[in-house]
Amino acid sequence: MLRRKFMQQSVMAGAGLFTASHLSAKDRAPYAEKPFKLNYAFHDGTFENNAGANFLDQIQFGYDMGFRAIEDNGMMSRSVDEQKKIGDKLAKLGMSMGVFVITSDNWHWRTSLTTGKQEWTDKMIKDCKEAVEVAKRCNAKWMTVVPGNYERSLPLDYQTANVITALRKGAEILEPHGLVMVLEALSDNPDLFLRHTDQTVMVCKAVNSPSCKFLFDMYHMQRNEGNIINNIDAAWDEIGYLQIGDNPGRNEPYSGEMNYHNIFKHIHSKDYKGILGMEHGMTGKGKEGEMALIKAYRDSDDF
Repeated sequence: MLRRKFMQQSVMAGAGLFTASHLSAKDRAPYAEKPFKLNYAFHDGTFENNAGANFLDQIQFGYDMGFRAIEDNGMMSRSVDEQKKIGDKLAKLGMSMGVFVITSDNWHWRTSLTTGKQEWTDKMIKDCKEAVEVAKRCNAKWMTVVPGNYERSLPLDYQTANVITALRKGAEILEPHGLVMVLEALSDNPDLFLRHTDQTVMVCKAVNSPSCKFLFDMYHMQRNEGNIINNIDAAWDEIGYLQIGDNPGRNEPYSGEMNYHNIFKHIHSKDYKGILGMEHGMTGKGKEGEMALIKAYRDSDDF
């Protein structure tokens, strides 16, 4: 599932943010357990069949199921009032806000920071400044950044230098506020500039800021290079955030080829205290599909 589709779903679901009720305590009882060992973050819509279209009710339902974090790629597209209400709900429950996408108009899906053109750097600066205010409202710390597509008119090293220069400008805006842009290497198409672990680590080290780290999306990295546990170890000092999705299909753990039980166990052994975003779909449908997703996480988290 492409990030654009996630963002579209988030915005559409936001229209029903305050309109439904959640599952009764009796119906929740067979599935409700203590918090997970790792901090998995669900999206708007993940539990809409059990909790309704109201994202605040979904947050409550997720909390009752043991989750302690959310993600919302489209947070910057929500109204100020929605952002504040989500932030207040998370604060009341003691939950964490995961990533939102820092780019407000999907410019990262086009050729952008790789070109070195001022128009793209200006967009980056503008969105970083706006992201600071959004983060304050929803108690966020991390925001996803994708540098854009490969620029075929320039050698790779020039493109890399352009990306580093632009990201440094963004990091300068975020750093005083303790915020972190997390760079995501993707597998959606071969035109994307940022695709591999070693490349992303190199860019993070060159930017040289605590406000620029690696978003290690295990679904994309499985498709691009595999060797997930070893690459997590190699990149550990630069990883600021993790995301989940089994391959093939980009659905919940146990739906594909990846051994998420072992991956999660390894991450837990490294004393990881951050968030693991559930940026994936689900193989089942309706209430049963959502409950099967929860069970998959309970099974993967059982170590």
